[in-house]
Amino acid sequence: MFFHQLPTRESSLSYLFGCGSLGKAIAVDVVDGDQEWFLERAAEAGVAITHVIDTHVHADHYSGGRDLARRAGAEYCLHASDRSVVEFDFHALEDGDRLEVGNVEVEVIHTPGHTEDSLCLLVTDKRRGDQPWFVLTGDTLFIGSVGRPDLAGREREMAGRLFDSLHERLLVLPDELEIYPGHYAGSACGAGLSGKPSSTLGFEKRFNPGLAIGEREAFVDFLTQNIPPRPVGMDAYVAANIAS
Repeated sequence: MFFHQLPTRESSLSYLFGCGSLGKAIAVDVVDGDQEWFLERAAEAGVAITHVIDTHVHADHYSGGRDLARRAGAEYCLHASDRSVVEFDFHALEDGDRLEVGNVEVEVIHTPGHTEDSLCLLVTDKRRGDQPWFVLTGDTLFIGSVGRPDLAGREREMAGRLFDSLHERLLVLPDELEIYPGHYAGSACGAGLSGKPSSTLGFEKRFNPGLAIGEREAFVDFLTQNIPPRPVGMDAYVAANIAS
């Protein structure tokens, strides 16, 4: 497996990974303006980008995902719940879907809470073993923090759903699993994010304040009392990211 993490604008983290031996790759959370970087890295690795995935409709930057998919001849993917939101066609991902990218397998985990369509990607390198190696957590779980629940309104409801997603979908995974989030310190998509761009699930269970709260209502209180200002330009970003 090859793996690239790209720190980009608005303290975002994008990813390109896949199977070099069979020449296939996936791009995740591409920020507009970085498409050429992905195409160049793919060419250097001798791989074709087969899927471009946004872990949710972004509210803090313009997505370059659709444009990269068009240029690479790849499928552009969002969670299926976005069928009622966006104005264009896309490859709809459902919870439990598995994408085969050469020797790499990606399992889709639907984790609503930050947004309705939020998803995480559980990645296994079959040449190393049958157990997952890492998970891309988008804006659901950060290093040192968790996603904000208010961008769609209904913050207490969404905070409760985020608690469920964390405890029922992510925290049941192996402690040694590596975590790669969608943002790091400086992002408006959460409060208290670390500047470190990766961690392990076990470390976050011990030291992440949001994960230390095991009672749902207490978690909702904690999360809704510490909401940062909304991203500047949010309405314009969302409108552009769902427009045809």
